[in-house]
Order: sequence, then structure tokens, then C-alpha cells
Amino acid sequence: MSLSNRIAWDDTVLPFQLDRSDVRGRVARLDGALDAILGQHDYPPKVEALTSEAVLLTALIGSTIKLRWKLSLQIRGKGGVRLIATDYFAPQAKGDSARIRAYAGFDERRFDASRSAFAEIADGYFAVLIDQGPGTEPYQGIAPLTGGSLAACAQAYFAQSEQLSTGFFLAFAPPAGLNAAAGWCAGGIMLQHMPDVSPAVSGEPAGLRKPAAPLGPDDDENWNRANILMNSVTDAELLGPQVQASELLVRLFHEEGVRVFDPQPVTFGCTCSADRVRQSLSIYSARDIAHMTTEAGIVTADCQFCGAHYQFRPETLGFEAREDPGGES
Repeated sequence: MSLSNRIAWDDTVLPFQLDRSDVRGRVARLDGALDAILGQHDYPPKVEALTSEAVLLTALIGSTIKLRWKLSLQIRGKGGVRLIATDYFAPQAKGDSARIRAYAGFDERRFDASRSAFAEIADGYFAVLIDQGPGTEPYQGIAPLTGGSLAACAQAYFAQSEQLSTGFFLAFAPPAGLNAAAGWCAGGIMLQHMPDVSPAVSGEPAGLRKPAAPLGPDDDENWNRANILMNSVTDAELLGPQVQASELLVRLFHEEGVRVFDPQPVTFGCTCSADRVRQSLSIYSARDIAHMTTEAGIVTADCQFCGAHYQFRPETLGFEAREDPGGES
């Protein structure tokens, strides 16, 4: 990406709070991170659009949770697009970047030119998975594919599984879009009404909160007003290089008592390694490994997220491994 087209909030999620409305939110922009994710693959335009939307949702949702390890989205369908999987890895220390990765599984032969990208997923589900690391029990919440977009599915998930009123406004564009010198870019806003806890201090993982109380008349009015203001944003403001995130929030929410907090940088990152691949194959017997061995006498594995290619000697794999794997890649 040309330096002249980079702005201060590229690949950043900025938390904010609307004091008057009792609403918390995030505004995000992904440029280099999204371009790096899509650059690992040669996806058709529909798949690129769906993956961009999923990555942006993952960055927005992941940054709202007091996360120690990983949040994942999985969108599974029965159409031309069978799977979109994303991972958001929490920063390991203050000042570190969060890491994000994604990939999609699809069968382009089943695409219908008359259908929207979302329609290519067909029947299936939208799942949020939270893994807080060793010693904890993973959480999973599921919502149906509904509403004509992945953002609508995310709103349904929060309404059903978390009893949290949640709204999104997302925009994304391919190269030569609104920012012609850049690659893929995406920008979005997420709002959440938090009637039973202070938005400034709430950091409990989704799926572990107590159900929120129903919104009262004043809450409804505040929530509707905040959403009307959010929906006045334009794609150019979210994706173009002219407007800073803090300036955008002031423009949208200056009457709501908007406060911003420390921004969270986001980068493309993958956690794959030869050791992790070896561990995943440790459940197999030598006979099973033999069926995975190529004519060249090696076992190969490719990371779907980053494209890394690994090669192993078959005798070093499985629960019957016989020697130190040193030197393999």
C-alpha cells in the first residue's frame, strides 16, 4: 500500500463509549491486514467479499471481549461457499497487536451469477467460538444464517445468545475501489447497548455474561437514536483516506457524549508451525500415516490460513513415531 494513502487508523480498532446513550462501540479499519489475508489465496470476487465481511466482524467482535487467547467465527453453508473460518488472537501484552487470519472453502462450479454473495452460502449456521486457553472450557454460540448478510447473522447471534442489542455498519472495497492505490480495505462500526453493566468496564467474554435486562422506553429511544446516527456514515468515510476515526466519531456522535479509548492495532498473523501439525497427526497409527505418504516418501501439509507448506518423514509422525524429527520443515 502506498504510504501516501495510509492513514493513522489503518489496521486499527478504536473503542468508544456514548455516555448519553449507555452504548459502547468499536470503529475499525482494516487495510494491510485484510489485503495480506486475501493475498494468500486466489478467491473469486464473491468469496473475497464474504471473507472481507467475516474478517471485519471478527476484528470488531474480538476486540469487545476480555480475551486471553482466541475468538473464532465459523460460517458453514450448503451452497457454493461451504465454509468461512476466521481467528482473532488477543494481544499477548499491552501495546502488542492483535492478530487475525481467515480462509474460505468453496465450489465455484455451484455459483449462480444471479445470486448475491450471501446467497451462495445457502442454509447453514453462523458460530462464535471463544477459547481462553489451557485450563478453560471453550464456549460456542450458534445463530442461523439470516437477514441477507453476515452482519445480520452477527446481530441475530448477539440478540439470541447474549441478549445484547447490537448493530453493525460495514463497508469493504476491492483494489481500485474508493482508495484506488490501495489493496482490499474494510471499515465498520459496531454498537452494543449494555443496560446492566457499565460499558467502560464490561470485559467479560461473550457467552459468560448474565442475561441483560430488557430495554425500557428510554433505553429504546437512546438505542434507536444511536443506530440512526451510525447509519448516517458513508462508505467513503469508513474506507477513504480523508477522515480519521476520532473525527468520524465526533461527526456521528458529538451529541451523545462520545469518549474514545486506546486504539488496538491489528495485523495478519498465523499460529501454524511444524510442531502444531505434528501434534495434530499424533492421533494416527503408522498404518494411517502410510496412507498419507506421497510417492516421494514424505507426508505434506499446507496451512489453509497462510499457505505455509510442511514436509515430514512418515516415521516421525503419529503415536508410533520412532525418531527425533529434527531438521524437517
